[in-house]
Amino acid sequence: MVKDFDFEADKLHEECGVFGIFSHKDDVALNTYWGLFALQHRGQESAGIAVSDGKNMFIKRGMGLVANIFKDGLQGLEGHIGIGHVRYSTTGASMMFNVQPMKVYYDGGNLALAHNGNLTNAMQIRKKLMDEGAVFNTTVDSEIILTLVSRSRAKTLPERVADAANTIAGAFAIVISNDHELIAFRDPYGFRPMVLGKLDNGWVVCSETCALDLVGAKYIRDVKPGEMLVIKDDYEEPVSIMYAKTKPAHKAHCIFEYVYFARPDSVIDGESVYQARLNMGRQLARETKDIKADVVISVPDSGTPAAIGYGLESGIPFVEGLTKNKYVGRTFIQPTQKQRLNAVKLKLNANRPLIEGKSVVMVDDSIVRGTTSGKIVQLLKDAGAKAVHVCISSPPVMNPCYYGIDTSARKELIASTKNEEEIRKYIKADSLHYISMEGLRKSLSVLHPDDMCYACFNAAYPDKAEDVIRQGTKFLFDLGC
Repeated sequence: MVKDFDFEADKLHEECGVFGIFSHKDDVALNTYWGLFALQHRGQESAGIAVSDGKNMFIKRGMGLVANIFKDGLQGLEGHIGIGHVRYSTTGASMMFNVQPMKVYYDGGNLALAHNGNLTNAMQIRKKLMDEGAVFNTTVDSEIILTLVSRSRAKTLPERVADAANTIAGAFAIVISNDHELIAFRDPYGFRPMVLGKLDNGWVVCSETCALDLVGAKYIRDVKPGEMLVIKDDYEEPVSIMYAKTKPAHKAHCIFEYVYFARPDSVIDGESVYQARLNMGRQLARETKDIKADVVISVPDSGTPAAIGYGLESGIPFVEGLTKNKYVGRTFIQPTQKQRLNAVKLKLNANRPLIEGKSVVMVDDSIVRGTTSGKIVQLLKDAGAKAVHVCISSPPVMNPCYYGIDTSARKELIASTKNEEEIRKYIKADSLHYISMEGLRKSLSVLHPDDMCYACFNAAYPDKAEDVIRQGTKFLFDLGC
């Protein structure tokens, strides 16, 4: 596929989604399938399910969407412990051998793992393990965790996992299982989300509450940063272990979960994603009172809650000025040069009767490279909009993320090389407004603003990740990367 024709190429890509279930009475494979279906927005590149029956572990994985991978059913995936994963690659190539869950056999039997996040000290650990004779079959950092667990001298699986968790750094929300236990653990900063849910006859851990809703599990609570949950029984409360040897002064939940990544019907760390986005739109309206417009529209779907909030606060009516074609995937038949097709039209079309002759506020969640934003502005003007005011519900994205989001290199982020006025001219908008950092912080209703990671906006990496990454790059040649 040619990137120029990929509507999604100008968005921050999803990270991954994980799902784990323990139940002797429920259909574990089917529930894992539905859980991954609910988490599909977190990764559309590959998916997989691993199930254990107490003696044997069965696994099925593939490239593509969940529905396509399992279109022939879930035969052979029988057991009482299941873990699943949807992936968008942030480390490691987009290849079949990197698809998760990953499964190995160690001195304790079968072991499988699914990981959402990114390890910032992966290069250093991989180099050390290889020097000690370890062999790796993939290029993803998640395999390092399995290697650390299998090489640990501790006696129990939870102790081995704790050893590994205290060795790695960065962002991780992980489900791991052998043939008897399901373990879920989260990094000490809480970068990536993870929740615990209860079935009538079992337990579920997963990335977002929307997956709990689909499988009929009751939300119990979020897994705490630096916490490990050990599940060994359908009914007994999971064993909680605060494994982290060091506790940071502040949590660092990813603010972009609330801006863009998470499904709007999810609640993460007690904060409603939809309400946060609605608040961002309201705050944007307060910060742009000078704009005189006829209608407010969104760039669907992620910009819609913020656009509704903007309309509620400003009194300007919200209308569906852009219609999204939900049946266009990430690949499609390429248009010929003769057609000169504007690829944005494959996914979006302007509703001319609502746009023509009007001054429009266009609300979107972010601008990454700026190419798509410019095409959407042109689409609206071609539909007769007399003015297009672009309002963004996040501050300018100026820095790469090292915690499991596929941001571009800093030089490819338009806000790192152009100021606001230069970006406005580049996308040919009549005006451009980003929410202020203070406005973004005010948009949170439950979480403390200081407990968030804003590094993509201000380069304040909570765990000095950029320095760790820079130190690790010196091992690239030695690792053959």
